[in-house]
Amino acid sequence: MNYFHDLIDDFLSLLFPRICYGCGEHLLRNEYLICTGCFALIPRTDFHLDPENPVARLFWGRCKVEKAAAFSIYARGSKIRRIIHAIKYSGIKELGNLMGRIYATQLKENGFFNDIDVIIPVPLHRSKLKKRGFNQAESICEGISEITGLPVDTYSLIRKIPSGTQTRRSRYDRWLNVEGIFGLTNNKSLSNRHILLVDDVITTGSTIEACVNALMQAENIKISVIALAWAEK
Repeated sequence: MNYFHDLIDDFLSLLFPRICYGCGEHLLRNEYLICTGCFALIPRTDFHLDPENPVARLFWGRCKVEKAAAFSIYARGSKIRRIIHAIKYSGIKELGNLMGRIYATQLKENGFFNDIDVIIPVPLHRSKLKKRGFNQAESICEGISEITGLPVDTYSLIRKIPSGTQTRRSRYDRWLNVEGIFGLTNNKSLSNRHILLVDDVITTGSTIEACVNALMQAENIKISVIALAWAEK
């Protein structure tokens, strides 16, 4: 029976080639979304092992973040950049789930989630969510939740005002672009909890800072931050 299924799989692969979203090469029979080579070769930052890593330092003096990390470096031509673009602009939601599982597995091995209570994705405004069909940060969170068992909260933090694209903006302009655009629907639901805030890419940290400022309206909370990539400047 398995042999028969393998033949069907091979035949369908000829008609509808399955490609790796990291490198564009054809996937082998037992590979899913990204090839084994990309899985092994995507550079890991291991920032979660260093409390003073570059992502953590990004928020020093700006907002209170307990710990912060990113899976890889976002750079032109990088595999993680291609993967994030496939999630974000080609609508490959399951790729976000997969990358969330991969990163969560790495973080879990080092106890990163031990005191986390809930996962919150950086929200999209409802107009962009309607246009895109899903929130890429939420798809990453779903993968993290599968590995950790932690709940994903998509209701408490909202984007009240649509912001323009952050591309090519200076750090100050990015901060102005997101200042005050996030809010909470229910402060009490997050009180006394340690929140893990998740995004796809961290660049200047302005969006995360704005989210943290909104979340701080809840009493006695802690906030940690992770992303699939950090855009090193």
